[in-house]
Amino acid sequence: MTLYFLIKYLHVLGAIVILGTGTGIAFFMLAAHRTQSASFIARTASTVVVADMIFTLSAVLLQPVSGGLLMWLSATSLTERWLLLSLALYALAGVFWVPVVFMQMEMRDLAQAAADKGLPLPPRYTALFRRWFLFGIPGFGSVMIILWLMIAKPF
Repeated sequence: MTLYFLIKYLHVLGAIVILGTGTGIAFFMLAAHRTQSASFIARTASTVVVADMIFTLSAVLLQPVSGGLLMWLSATSLTERWLLLSLALYALAGVFWVPVVFMQMEMRDLAQAAADKGLPLPPRYTALFRRWFLFGIPGFGSVMIILWLMIAKPF
């Protein structure tokens, strides 16, 4: 096994973790939201926040390191258009992902407060959920396009 292969493996693994965790989080948050059960949403959001911190954050930090090493080892120029577009989309995904983490934390807290008081979910929770869902579209979409660019290197 060469160093290049090992780093490439880690880079692909990081992409898989980002996509897999993102998909799982979206599924579980949506499923919990559909119940409208404040206690269930609070428990689910609590787990989602931990998963984002452990899995997504570690993969997000690994990607530029492993990608930079791959560029260096393969003598890939930073001026490659597919790479520049990938980096721009990575930044765009981050612009949407960072606020989503804070939204998840606030949704968790709002749901827990409602559950503790035996009240329905407040309007702020619903507004946050809608924003969270909408932010997921460009955030997740960017990652999907980056994956395609990494594989196809079309230009």
